[in-house]
Amino acid sequence: MWVVGAAVALLAAACGSGEDQPPDVTMSPVATPRIDPARVDRVRHDLPDGYEVANLTGQVRPPALWGFGTQWSAEPPQCGVLADPAVDPASTKGWSGSGTGGIVYVVVAESTAGLDPGAAASCGQWTLSAGQANGTVTMTAAPPIENAETVAMATVTTTVVEGGTETHSHADTVTAYLDGHVAFVSVVTDPGSPHPQLDAAFTNELMVKTAAALRG
Repeated sequence: MWVVGAAVALLAAACGSGEDQPPDVTMSPVATPRIDPARVDRVRHDLPDGYEVANLTGQVRPPALWGFGTQWSAEPPQCGVLADPAVDPASTKGWSGSGTGGIVYVVVAESTAGLDPGAAASCGQWTLSAGQANGTVTMTAAPPIENAETVAMATVTTTVVEGGTETHSHADTVTAYLDGHVAFVSVVTDPGSPHPQLDAAFTNELMVKTAAALRG
């Protein structure tokens, strides 16, 4: 009888507890879709009408598209990584589109790099130079992309050509650090063109669409 009484007492104590014990909840991590670089072609259809498209291969880096080639210097030096994150050149896939509104570049490559938080926080404005080309890079508002780090910048480049004549160009660039990859969209325009030029809003929107396409 003592055993039965003790069991009843324990049951009563449990039922009379002032707080109900919540059930255990297991949170399953949300899987990020696998990146497929071949899907980068899907956003070609988001170009304005009349654009001519060509494939890009090999080493394609934003500073080269801005007019600085491959041998350039940044000031402060630590800011350069924002324009040129480390990637595997052999894995590069992308395309360019040329039209009256400027030249559009969309590129993705494998990378183990992430956005440098120190550079992103301290490099609000910095400079690039190479030969006769000098440019000012200003950080701008980057579009939010789920499960990705993004950074955006506007680059104004002045190049002195033969006879001392200066040429000018503008580039809006957004880089997204995705799962094991870096993707960027860069739109290079001519400030002196008589035609309406593509702007930062177009660049941001195309980067969001590119990330979605790469994830399927």
